Amino acid sequence: MSRSPDLVEHPRPRFAPWLTEPMLRNKATYMKVALAAAMVNIFGLITSLFTMTVYDRVVPNNAFTSLVGLSIGLLVVVVFDFLLRILRAYFTDLAGADIDHDVGGRVFRRLVAIRLDQKRGSTGALTGMMRELETLRDFFASATMTALVDVPFIIVTLVFIAILGGPLVWVPLAAIPIVIGAGWLTRPALDRLSAKSMSEGLSKQSVLVETVGALEMVKTSGAHRLLGRRWSRANVAHGDSSTRQRLVSTIATTVAASANTLSYAGTVVAGVFLIAEHRLTTGALVACSILSGRAVQPLATIAALLSRLSATRAAYKQINGMMETGSEEPASGALRPSKFEGRIEFRGVEFRYPGAAEKTLAEFNLVIPAGQRVALLGRVGSGKSTIARLILGLYPPKEGLVMIDNTDIRQYDPWVMRGLIGTALQEPVLLSGSVRENILLARDGIDDAEMLRVAELSGTHVFMGQLANGYDLQLADRGEGLSGGQRQAISLARALAGRPQIVVFDEPTSAMDQGSEAQLIGRLQSELQGRTFVLITHRPALLRLVDRIVMVENGRVVQDGPRDAILKELQRPRVAA
Repeated sequence: MSRSPDLVEHPRPRFAPWLTEPMLRNKATYMKVALAAAMVNIFGLITSLFTMTVYDRVVPNNAFTSLVGLSIGLLVVVVFDFLLRILRAYFTDLAGADIDHDVGGRVFRRLVAIRLDQKRGSTGALTGMMRELETLRDFFASATMTALVDVPFIIVTLVFIAILGGPLVWVPLAAIPIVIGAGWLTRPALDRLSAKSMSEGLSKQSVLVETVGALEMVKTSGAHRLLGRRWSRANVAHGDSSTRQRLVSTIATTVAASANTLSYAGTVVAGVFLIAEHRLTTGALVACSILSGRAVQPLATIAALLSRLSATRAAYKQINGMMETGSEEPASGALRPSKFEGRIEFRGVEFRYPGAAEKTLAEFNLVIPAGQRVALLGRVGSGKSTIARLILGLYPPKEGLVMIDNTDIRQYDPWVMRGLIGTALQEPVLLSGSVRENILLARDGIDDAEMLRVAELSGTHVFMGQLANGYDLQLADRGEGLSGGQRQAISLARALAGRPQIVVFDEPTSAMDQGSEAQLIGRLQSELQGRTFVLITHRPALLRLVDRIVMVENGRVVQDGPRDAILKELQRPRVAA
């Protein structure tokens, strides 16, 4: 029986599952941290009791035998305290590392699955936001968690002070609201400044990434002046907000430190009067003064970490915003075909890029039978590359259907679907790593024999076969050091690997010389037989690879027919109006 949809709107959880689930999975580890923290706090109480006993029992009576016994007992406590502190730090780091691994994996998977039509921010801003994962990791694997565990033991410490010193307990009790008040009053400003500092930090990161990624263009076109001004403005703004954030944080920290000092001194001063009235012993005063510092210290630690807490909250909001952005991650029932026949259909498709005023495609209809080789021709900006992006599911149509093998591509798992399509787009982007890795991409079923086959087809082997390290040549970012034609050859080898039934090429030889292009065409003619091939080009020579030409203008099909007939029509002189 099918389940009826839940029409009741449930309140959103305070924290997203991508963060809470790894934390709950580490609940047992954090329980160990709490247990270790409890024992450390109890050992702290024992230390103060040792001091009181020495002052009240050993010193007046010269009880050196008792002193030896007490010292041995304290030494045992110190050893266990040392071990427990090490274990507490180890378990905190262990939980933090596990949370970092889990959260980092989830965030990266969401990043690569983000819908391009909903992507917000520049590449640099997204890179900076991913860096904020370190802020989350520092929070969960730092003294913050330990300090939070220590807070409940303030009550236990105050109870001990009340037992030993009676009214002396009012001194640290008076200091605690001061510390809490300072943290509470500065928190709104810290939250605001942390968010502002992070936003300006992302802007600075955006300028930096843009500059490094286009360094050659920056040098040759003189763009360093423009980017230098942007960097200077972002740097000044980020420095100003960071300075104010640290200043506000310092206020809370200083108030906590002063309250700690006043608590200790106040306990001593008040204790002197109680000793004069014979209501308190010297040992009890010393023990209470030690305990009063311990009572305030956890709050002082939290005050010092308030800026980190605000930064963590700001980082969480930024990352959660990305996690809530539309995703391509497939549903549980998504189709995962093992192969395609190759039929492609656009039915009444309309598409507009985010933020664009005009439609790129309008009432676009096109059918490409399986195994047909088609060229899309048209002026710059006519919508040809957009058609390729829609076939690959990089953008969803606003209206209409894009279908492969008579199935709406939104029903397919996008990763499986793209794995069955060989793609070489306009910009041949290579990854850092070896040429072998750039061709194979860690795909199953593609071995060195297949790599060599497609390298021969694309012309990659012409220049790679002559090198000593060959396909193990390490490439820099985006394949710097290779010519544009060499990058295109590697990109074509990557697209042809695995013999995909559907192949999409967008200006595949724009950076190649005519000789290399002619040799490539000769090798591809037999390779593409029986496959669905979509070619976008302005190079007439490549049209030898296709059987059909579709002319696109202003997002619509204006001519469609056999290659030779369309070429003859295009070459016919037009009569002047």
